[in-house]
Formats: sequence, structure tokens, C-alpha cells
Amino acid sequence: MDELDALRHMRTTLAREESPERLALRTDWRSAPPPRSRRRVWVPAVSMMATAALVAAIVVVISPASDVGPPVLKSPGNALLVAAVNVRKGPTGKYWHTTRIDGKIYAVGESAADHYKVESRMRYDDWTDRTGTSCYAHQDLPARPWTARDRQKWQQAGSPKKVRVPTGTGVGTLFMEAARGERTCRTASDRRVFGMTPQDLAALPAEPGELEDVLLDLKGDWEAYAPKVTKRPIRALRGEKRVRALSDVAGALLTRAFVPPAVRAAAFRMLAALPGVKVEGETTDPLGRTGVVVSLPLETTIPLGLSTAPRQLGTYRRQWIINPGDGTLLAMRDLVATPPHGSRELPPGDDGKPRRLTAGSQPDRFHQPGEVSEYETYEVAEWTDSAPN
Repeated sequence: MDELDALRHMRTTLAREESPERLALRTDWRSAPPPRSRRRVWVPAVSMMATAALVAAIVVVISPASDVGPPVLKSPGNALLVAAVNVRKGPTGKYWHTTRIDGKIYAVGESAADHYKVESRMRYDDWTDRTGTSCYAHQDLPARPWTARDRQKWQQAGSPKKVRVPTGTGVGTLFMEAARGERTCRTASDRRVFGMTPQDLAALPAEPGELEDVLLDLKGDWEAYAPKVTKRPIRALRGEKRVRALSDVAGALLTRAFVPPAVRAAAFRMLAALPGVKVEGETTDPLGRTGVVVSLPLETTIPLGLSTAPRQLGTYRRQWIINPGDGTLLAMRDLVATPPHGSRELPPGDDGKPRRLTAGSQPDRFHQPGEVSEYETYEVAEWTDSAPN
């Protein structure tokens, strides 16, 4: 599918799947968090007639910035399809190399008035070749205050080197100064992605409908939370559960898997066609890079607390942040929908009184709806011929 076909596909998809009310909501993306400076992206030019027809059919507009400069993305509504076009460009290499930073936000303090938040971080470097052989290294990064306001409150508390935080399984300790040992690259063979072998990944189709059909046969434990692990194919799921599972696999194909650019493009197009997926305004990721927000229609991909008693899991809204200009997935983030609680151990002893824990007795984790709970960001995602270091 060339660039013009991609734009035509976007037009017919929008005309087929979006009601006037949804289209109005999608175009009102400025009601989202304030947009940052806009990113220019490269899109091959199309004919005047095709452009006029496209503008007449949809709200999204792509117009040339100048006779020689790249076109400018005027609205983020077509960002997934622009990313699909642009991810196919450029050379590949011997290795697919990523540097990923995972972060989780915790609260320190005893009350809503005096608490502050800190960010726990881990860094992962990974080089994978077409045989599935990979070299990976990880590093524990020091925790740090989440915002400038949190840093001020941490300093007012004496800038402690370690802090105790409520988690889903009890009380944890975060160290504000992590050990900085050398990162050792460890080799692993037959690296799999959601059970797919290197041979399976190499055979994935580059057409979005065919790709989805193959992924629907993947078996796994796709539930957000369940007391018993049950593996079944994605095809057995319905509604948001199916969208959640497919988006999880698509995210892995775009970031962790050694697959050709054409398959990455198909993953973007598949995601664009899934029901409830919404492209919104621009934002910045945890590394400060500007990207376009893609919201997924789900709230429970991973529970925020796993072992509270009684269980106070909390829910969230998952978002991707993408760079349409080069077709990369910059980050995934989870925004709190229903705030979770931590957990407290059952009091010891038997004094003749009933011992129980109630929701009200659990420590507050001080998360508010709309706040970032955790994230996964890709500092590097590139093809390279350079050997792992």
C-alpha cells in the first residue's frame, strides 16, 4: 500500500466507522492537555485532485509547508497512518536495538496534605538479531522526585536518601541513590515475543487484516486480573478485552521484536482500525520529547495493586505517545482512572477480637484520576550494524 492508498484507506475507515458525534469529539482534541510545539513530519506529496478530495471527505489536513520543505501535520487525527507510511523508510540493520526506561510513581507521606511523589526507574538495553539471539543489560536507576513541586517537598523533608512507600503488596523502600555498577550484557537465544519464535516473527504478514488474523490465534493469559491463570487465544476475547490484547502485541512488535518495517507499518494500520482507539493532541513523554497521544479504550490492562486486602486494585487509562515523523512508539503511560490503595498486614495476635482489614484501613497511595501511575519509554529504538556493547 503506497502513501496515497494509505490516505484513501484512512478516509474510508473514518467514513465507515465514525458517527458525526464521534467525529466532532475526535476533532475537538484541543480539549485535551495543552499542546506543545508542533512536530513537522515528512509525507510524500499527492496530487492536487487527490488532496482536494481528501480534504473534502475528512477533517484531517496535510498541507505543504513550502515548495521544497516537508508537509506539515495540521491535525494529529491521521497520526497512526502517517506513522505507518514513515516507519517503512530508511535502512534496516543487523540488530534491532532498544534502550527502554520503565518508571513507576509512588507516594511518600502520611496524608494528602504532606505527601510527595517519587519515581522509581529501571533501564534496559537490548540488541536482538533475526535468529532471536539477544544481548540485554539492565540497570537500577536512582529514584527521584516526580515533579519540581515534589522535589521541593522532598528537600523540605531533609532530602532523605531512602523513602518508604505504600505498594500493592505492603510497604516498600526506594533508594534515591542507586548503586552504579557496570552494566553487563547477557546473551539469550531463541528470544520469543508473546510466544512467537524468530521464525514466526519472520513470517508475519505485512497487511493489517492478515496480521490481525494471525495475532488472534496467539494464546496467552490476556486477563487484566484473574485469580486463576487461564490461557486462551485472543480470538476468544470480545470487545475491549480483544483490543487490549491486540494493542499489547502491537506495542511489542513496534518496540521489542525483530520484524521488518513493513510489519511495523501493518501494526500501526491494524491499531488504527481497532474499535475505540482514539488519536488525540500532542504531549511530551517522560523524557521530554514531543509526540502524539493515542488513547486505548481500556482501563484495566494491569492492576495497580495486586495483593491488597480487601483488594483495592485501581484502574487506569493506557496511552501511547508516538512520533509520526519517523514511525516510532516513544512511550506508553498509564493514567489513573480509579485510585488504588496500598495494603497493610493483618495485625498479629489473638485477643478475642475479630481481626480484619477494610478498604478504609488501607494506606492511601495518593493517586488522583488523570495522574501518571507508571510508564515505559523508549530512549532508543533503532536498527544498527554495531555489535552490542
